[in-house]
Amino acid sequence: MPDESTQRLHLHAIDVAEGERILARTPDATDSWADDFPSQGDCRAVGAFVRASTSHGDQRPFGFYRITRADDAVTIGGIGFKGQPVDGRVEIGYGIVPSARGHGYAAEAVTALVALAGENGVSLLLADTDLDNVASQMTLVHAGFSRMRTDEALHFYELELPDASG
Repeated sequence: MPDESTQRLHLHAIDVAEGERILARTPDATDSWADDFPSQGDCRAVGAFVRASTSHGDQRPFGFYRITRADDAVTIGGIGFKGQPVDGRVEIGYGIVPSARGHGYAAEAVTALVALAGENGVSLLLADTDLDNVASQMTLVHAGFSRMRTDEALHFYELELPDASG
């Protein structure tokens, strides 16, 4: 699976071995991680990716991507799909470590993931945020998502993608 790149970021599709390193919080000699990577959210997402890969085979391109800054090659977060698409629909999740927040990296990574989803036949992307996570809400809106509903804990967002076949 080739990596995805944006102007300032690389999104690296991890495999199970790399996922296990992230879960153990043990970088190898080729890894350069921000001091606060991985977060608990990264570990939850990577754990789900590793379990799905172990049970059902390679999840890529609908797996987990390590977000790395292009200028210094430091990993600053993660982004990915919460499972394989079902009827053209798939949920995404993402996070940037606190030390790298406030620079628009999440919006840039989400925009790249939206493009990747569209290239792979997804017609509807789903996401949610905590009610008080205004930065994440702004990230989703910036990437083209619309808030569809709210419950007692979360805002739910959707983005309909154009049909790539025609």
